[in-house]
Amino acid sequence: MFKYKKEEDVSYTLGTTLSIELLKRKKEAASRLYISPKQLHDETYEKLLALAKDAGVPVIENNDRIFKDLSDKDNVMAIVEFKKYSVPLEPNANHVVLVNPSNMGNLGTIIRAMAGFSLLNLAIVKPACDIFDPKVIRASMGALFDIHFELFDSFSDYQKAYPVHHFYPFMLQATTPLKNVKKEEPFALIFGNEATGLDRSYLQLGTPLIIPHSDLIDSLNLDNAVSIGLYEFTK
Repeated sequence: MFKYKKEEDVSYTLGTTLSIELLKRKKEAASRLYISPKQLHDETYEKLLALAKDAGVPVIENNDRIFKDLSDKDNVMAIVEFKKYSVPLEPNANHVVLVNPSNMGNLGTIIRAMAGFSLLNLAIVKPACDIFDPKVIRASMGALFDIHFELFDSFSDYQKAYPVHHFYPFMLQATTPLKNVKKEEPFALIFGNEATGLDRSYLQLGTPLIIPHSDLIDSLNLDNAVSIGLYEFTK
């Protein structure tokens, strides 16, 4: 039975668009391309074959089982199995730091927003959800294959690795509104867990920021907060 497992060294793109993005952007990681027996022999089919040939990966067309095992959707026509990889952060680039993110959909959406604002370096402090889970890849719409990312056991490990960055923790307890921030580069935008946020120790770090909002809500969703922060820091 085919099943994604966090502890194994392979993952999967579930869907034609994601498979094409991986074969175009991270072809060196691709191991094999599965094409559903239901896929028409049309322009998309020919594109998949051409990309697989360019990547030097085998194409398997008679394995319906992998589609049934990995996806609960009937419209998945292509799957790429690929090797998990690492892409170290660029030391002088601007970073997003997620401390203990737990929701795979949020993580994928954040990665997509990062690509949209051309901020392509993501640090993740563990424990955290698995960046290679197919649900994250799907939510990122393939943007995962464009970014640099590193995992750290603690925020202090990240801080030691990248000591020149100016830190901007986003916190409800902060007093400086985002719109008033004086940006210094390279910067690191720091966000906490979806449920708990950052602990109060981050108030002593860099320039803590708050995104003001109405009293009709308690807080913003993590992916919304990151997108707003990205917009403000890159405009």
